[in-house]
This record gives sequence, structure tokens and C-alpha cells, in this order.
Amino acid sequence: MTDSGLSITSILKRTALFSALSDAELESLAACTLIRSYASGESVFSEGAPCVGLYIVSKGRVRIFKTSPSGREQVLALEGPGSSIAELPVFDGGPYPASAAAVEPSELLFIARKDFRALCMECPEIALKVLQVAGARLRRLVGIIEELSFTTVRHRLVSWILRHPKNEDGCSFTLDASHQELAAQIGTVRELVSRNLARLQAQEFIGINGHEMTILNREGLEAELSSVI
Repeated sequence: MTDSGLSITSILKRTALFSALSDAELESLAACTLIRSYASGESVFSEGAPCVGLYIVSKGRVRIFKTSPSGREQVLALEGPGSSIAELPVFDGGPYPASAAAVEPSELLFIARKDFRALCMECPEIALKVLQVAGARLRRLVGIIEELSFTTVRHRLVSWILRHPKNEDGCSFTLDASHQELAAQIGTVRELVSRNLARLQAQEFIGINGHEMTILNREGLEAELSSVI
């Protein structure tokens, strides 16, 4: 059993990659699956390291990111429970193309590369699921490239605010990322995030009270996005 009280088999069944497997196949996969725990900020794997296997997020969140030679980070994704990580290098035999680290105390399932490849040979449905996941990630990466190439920091920040999950009121949410972490997600530096948040607040597009952010003028924010061509 994991810390969340769910069996490994139950977690695998709730993962998109393995949803088509029978109970017997899930039990067989669970037998060769390990549970690994990570503290907040702890590295799961590093860019360029040999790929040893596939990870499934059971609990917590994992940040996938690239790091420039100067040390600046670009966050590619934040993965939560049910998400799989590092499917492609398992197939192509190359190293991990990006780094991964726990955002908070997290629990991950680990499946060794040889076991996952053997399973894909036995169950072609899993290989098709991997293609679906890879396709969705490719679309997301194309979106990131488009934003970084053709939009301003203000535009990317407004886009992040609008798509962030909201509370029941549909307008407010807890700002659970520091300005530094937010900068890494939208491809800029902390100072520009702080400056643009202050401007949006001064223009009464948003309100910030501690870690709580509230959208005060959604139409105005949406107009900001539509004004960029």
C-alpha cells in the first residue's frame, strides 16, 4: 500500500497509460513496480542522465524543466497524480531530455525500462496510449515555443492567471508558486514577474492579498490576450 492508502494496482489502473489492462495484467505489472518517496525540491532525475525507467505520480507534484548554461530554468510541465513521466526515452534508448524534481513531498511509482518495454510488446494498446500522451505533450511544447517567441511577458503572465485553476467563485485562487517559480513557468525572470503583477494590480485587473489572487476585471485580461497577434 502507498501513503495514500491505495494499492499499486489501483494507482496503475487510474493511470491513462494502463487503463486498458486487465486486472491480471495490472497485478503482473504491480509486481515489478517500486514505490519511491521524494522530499520537496528533491531531484527525481537529471537532464542527460541515462534513462532507467518510467515514473507514475501517485502523490504530490513533479516539475519537469530545462536548465540553461547560466542556470535559468524553463518549466515544461507540472505533473500531478495519475501522470506518467519519461515515456519517450524509455522507447528511444536516449537519456532523459529534461530534469524532474518534486515540488512538494511526493510519492512516485517506478517501472524499470526493460519491464515497460516488455509490457508494450505484450500489450500494443499501451504503445498507442504512449503515442497519445506524447502527442499531447508535443502540442503543449509547441504552445510554449509559440508563447516564448511571439508574446510579451505581460501576455504570458495574463495567460497564466486566466488558465490557473480557480476557487468555487471562479475568480480567486491561491498563488502557490513564488515569483521565481512563476518566472520559470512563463520563461522570464523574477523581477519582470513582480513588476508586471504590480502593474496589473495598479490597473485593477487583479487584486492580491497575501497569497490570494482575485481577478477583478476578466474582460480586461481577456482583451489583453486578444490584442496580441
